[in-house]
Parts: sequence; structure tokens; C-alpha cells
Amino acid sequence: MTITDSFLIILCLIGISCFFSMSEIALAASRKIRLQTMADEGDIRAQKVLKLQAHPGSFFTVVQIGLNAVAIMGGIVGESAFRPYFEQLLLPLLGDEWGLQLSFMCSFVTVTSLFILFADLMPKRIAMVIPEQVAVTFVMPIAFCITVLKPFVWIFNGLANAIFKLLQVPTARNDQVTHDDIYAMMTAGTEAGVMDKGEQQMMENVFEMQSVSVTSAMTARESLVYFLLQDTEEDIKQKIAKNPHNKFLVCDGQLDMIKGFVDAKELLIRVINGEKITLKGSTLVHNCLIIPDTLTLSESMEYFKNNRADFAVVMNEYALVVGIVTTNDLQSAVMGAWSLHESEEQIVARDGNSWLVDGVTPITDVMRAFQIEEFPHNQNYETIAGFMMYMLRKIPKRTDFVNYAGYKFEVVDIDSYKVDQLLVTRLENDAPPMP
Repeated sequence: MTITDSFLIILCLIGISCFFSMSEIALAASRKIRLQTMADEGDIRAQKVLKLQAHPGSFFTVVQIGLNAVAIMGGIVGESAFRPYFEQLLLPLLGDEWGLQLSFMCSFVTVTSLFILFADLMPKRIAMVIPEQVAVTFVMPIAFCITVLKPFVWIFNGLANAIFKLLQVPTARNDQVTHDDIYAMMTAGTEAGVMDKGEQQMMENVFEMQSVSVTSAMTARESLVYFLLQDTEEDIKQKIAKNPHNKFLVCDGQLDMIKGFVDAKELLIRVINGEKITLKGSTLVHNCLIIPDTLTLSESMEYFKNNRADFAVVMNEYALVVGIVTTNDLQSAVMGAWSLHESEEQIVARDGNSWLVDGVTPITDVMRAFQIEEFPHNQNYETIAGFMMYMLRKIPKRTDFVNYAGYKFEVVDIDSYKVDQLLVTRLENDAPPMP
């Protein structure tokens, strides 16, 4: 066999090894979502790739048979093809003993380098860049190889499955997409410039609706403006003038005795028509949707949709009103800062290292603003004020502080035992320990 024949055989073996290497990487790296999209568009090859991904045992068996057989044949052919030429070059210089050994090493290194470069590194890097295209291109030849090598596949695959079963190792590929996977995809899309930061934040807020309590979006009890059945027309007008809301609760004597709600537009129509405003026995008072404070934002949205309402009272287990929530509140929770006017911002930067934070700011907003992964035992509170109370184990007072996650959370304003405002400061490395 001439050097030309040997070289052509080696090139053929490198090509076969390149085919198996690219197929292996492409199948493993192909994204199921993109393949499913291609299959939905009518690409039969993508459907075949999905089937191989679901049950990859036969495929990997064929790949390993091919790669190992080619590697062994390449070593045999390469050693016999290149060794005589290295011997002619090295024997006169080093003698028989060292010349023969070095000739063998040189032929081995030459063949191995060719296979590493052209049969492994280059094809695998190409397959990693365009995995779906490579997978659908090679899936038909791979299917043919699986059919031809079926006896070997059956033997080796059966042995491998038996060992996996003995060791209780799962063999089925898990393609379940989790929230973490989606978050990672959105982060990667933002870093790549496909999405902007605001779009990423809004999509993350949508997913958080399933875990965040409705109380994080409601107007709290102490901020409610409501009418009493006993209010006079003048009382009602004064409350509307001071607090121009769209809807107002109507109560009997106290806040927890809910009778319904009135629409400010209907009151305005009566004023324009010169009619008297009264709440007792009036058609102005409508039935009010009442929801428990244990609902999530997503469940609350479902309540609104099923009841065709846009306003609800939030009650706790003791039938006490804890707040009200509207569809606008839920939409604001999703839209985040896009839906807030400057005067409504709850986290205001004083400088590059300090911020003023409203005490009722949801803990999820604080985590997002300061890039804090998690607050300790955050199932026990919903706002930054609740965090302070939980960590201090007492009713906070001015100058009380907590150091956490590289920040100092200090109470700067108290209103009737309520934490009204905090000062959040980024700590230096020599920050004092948490009290």
C-alpha cells in the first residue's frame, strides 16, 4: 500500500469520525423548543431528532461503536503508513534502538493529532454553534446506521440498560422546563440584546404572580378612605374632594361592617342632576367582591375574571378588612416601575450608596432593587417593614437597624408604631455586625 492510499484511507476515517462526533454533540445540544417549532412547521427530520432525544440509547451506542472502530483502524493504518518514513529519517541519526522507538512515537503523535484536530475539535465546535441544523442533516444517516448495526446496538444497549437498572440510574432524558430555565433564558436574552431590562422585569413579574400574596399589591387598611351609611351628603362630598378615587367602600358604623361600594361616577351624575346623595337604602351601593388574604396575585386575577369585577375587599381569617385591591393594582404589580409615576416610587435613591424605602414596599421589590437573592424566612412577612419587625423581634423604633446582604436597613420614620420609612445604605467591608 502506497503512502497515497494510506493517506486517503486516513482521510476517509477522519471523515467518518467527524460525522459521528458532530452527530453526538448536535443531538445533545439541540434545543427541544426549537426542534418542536421546526417539527410543527412540517420538518419530518426534526421530529425524528426529537424521538432520538427521548430515547437516545440506540443512538449513543451506534456513535460509540463508530468512534471506537474508526479510532482503532486509524491507529493501525496511520502507524503502518507513517512509521517507515520516520524510520528512514531517524535511524541514520539515532541508531536502531532509539530510532525505532522515536519513529513509532512520531507516527502515533501524527495520526492522533490529525484525529484530534479534524475529527474531534473542529466538528464538535461547529456542531455546538448550529446544533439543530447539524442534527436534522445527519439524522437520516444515523437512522440508517442504527438499522445496519441493530444486532450490536441490541447487545451493547441491553447491557448498558441492565447496568443502569442495577445502579438505579435514570436513562430517560428530562426535558421539563422549570421557572429557573425560563429565568435563565430571559437573562441570556437581555444580555444578548434581544430583550431590554424592562421587558425582562415584566416577564419575571408575571411568573411571580403565582407565588406573591395579594396583600403585596393591595391598598392597606390604614390607607383606606370609605363612606359610612350614617355620612351626610356634605361628609361624602368632602371625602371625595380630599381623596378623588373611582370607588369607595360603604360600611355600617365601622370599617369591618362592609355593605358594598359606590362608584364615584354615579355620585357625580347625581350632583350634576341636582339629586340628593344618600347611602341608606340607595341603589348607589353595589355588592362588593370579598377575597381572602391568602390568595396569590394570580388567583386574585382569576377571581376578578370569573366574577367580572375590578374591585375587591381583602379579608383575613378573623373577618377583618386588611385592604382593598383592584385590577389596576394587579396590573401595576406586573408592569412594575412602568406603571408608577415618579411621586409613587417606593424606593428613591439619595446617592449611589443610599436609598429611602417606604415601609410598605413589598419584599420582592426590595430583593429586585438591591439584587438580594433571598431574605431569611420571608414566608413570615410581605413588606420591608415586616422584615424589620421579624429580624428585630420587637416593634421597631427610630434608629433601629439590621445589617443584611451587604446593606444596612435603618428605621428613620415611625408613625403610630408603623414603620413609615427606612434608610438603606450599602455597607463597607468593615460594617458592624447585625444587632
